[in-house]
Amino acid sequence: MENHEVITDARKLGLPKMLILGLQHTFAMFGATVLVPILTGLPVSTTLLFAGIGTLLFHLLTKGKVPAFLGSSFAFLGGYAAVAPLLDGGKSNIEMLPYACGGVFCAGLLYLVLAAFMKAFGANKVMRFFPPVVTGPIIISIGLILAPTAINNCATNWVVAIVALATVIFFNIWGFGMLKIIPILLGVIVSYAVAAAMGEVDWSNMAEVSYLGMPQLTMMKFDLSAIITIMPLALATMMEHIGDISAIGATTGKNYIAEPGLHRTLIGDGLASCLAAAFGAPANTTYGENTGVLALTKVHDPRVMRIAAVFAIIISCVPKVAYIIEAVPTATIGGISFLLYGMISAIGVRNVVENRVDFTRSRNQIIAAVILVSALGFNAIGGISFQVASATISLSGLAIASLLGIILNAVLPGNEYEFIEDVTEEKDKFQTYNV
Repeated sequence: MENHEVITDARKLGLPKMLILGLQHTFAMFGATVLVPILTGLPVSTTLLFAGIGTLLFHLLTKGKVPAFLGSSFAFLGGYAAVAPLLDGGKSNIEMLPYACGGVFCAGLLYLVLAAFMKAFGANKVMRFFPPVVTGPIIISIGLILAPTAINNCATNWVVAIVALATVIFFNIWGFGMLKIIPILLGVIVSYAVAAAMGEVDWSNMAEVSYLGMPQLTMMKFDLSAIITIMPLALATMMEHIGDISAIGATTGKNYIAEPGLHRTLIGDGLASCLAAAFGAPANTTYGENTGVLALTKVHDPRVMRIAAVFAIIISCVPKVAYIIEAVPTATIGGISFLLYGMISAIGVRNVVENRVDFTRSRNQIIAAVILVSALGFNAIGGISFQVASATISLSGLAIASLLGIILNAVLPGNEYEFIEDVTEEKDKFQTYNV
């Protein structure tokens, strides 16, 4: 998949092709983004609206340099379940959801605190706690944790899933011109058509869906118990953020932690979550699915992500379009995810290799081993929960792995990692020594 040129400036392709590339990223994020409101009872249209607005805000605050899309975060599902569990029949807990959103708003504020530390002490000092021996295995774990979801989605109809996967691979390897850089969109279209021919697509309620409609906005409310329950989850999501930014940097070959700076990406992610929560949408986070698209298509222009954000906003106000996209078969999403989730883990491997992490050293082996087993093992049992006063704190496998990796890297002797902040226009790469 390395046989075509990396396109850092999508304007060379022209506006029509850029629009298609943006639509491709919209499809990549859609399945996971709408799943969070389905699981929590929050409105889907509101979620899409603030995924788009949050992404644009993130790009504004990061100088438009980071090709990231911000979709719904799964890390806060435990918090929503604790504060505003779904009612009988899967109905939304309308009374308690605003309080859960208030807790998420406060969690987003913690991003600003870490960003202030980054700005005050410099990324080179803070990043000693997040060397490639920590972030690499975390990135690998992100893909591996998502892998069972891809298989479960494929299992709903393996024929449709295989068609989606085969289409993506075919056009990525043997496609030409524009077809080579939109394999995911083509995979969705071809497998969607096959599923429709097989009677696997339900459009029965299409006539009842309106063409235009404003997303539902619900103002957040504050409750101390909800804040105590949800706010600590930000510790895990911030670690995931660092892993995601590292993954995007490893994919594009650019050092975003140095420029525009990790403090800016943290502020962008945190404020996007605060804005979403304030109006009744779930927290946002940088999306690994879209990082996988970057790796597959080799088109790294951030403008394409901004186009995807605009598409998300438009879809949120056009229920009929949202209905058509929501009707995309689960197996289609599974077939696409089958490859994208694997690409995320491959990016983690690349991050470790390119930074020349020395696995002949026992400390590095121990850190990587603990991260991988903790992430996958604890995730398999649903993470861990514990009481703090009257609140129940839940940590996902990835959160546990991130915390343990950071702690081990800090306490084990031999941490010689040096993060280099200097970047140039000619070479904007991760630079590391003695890791």
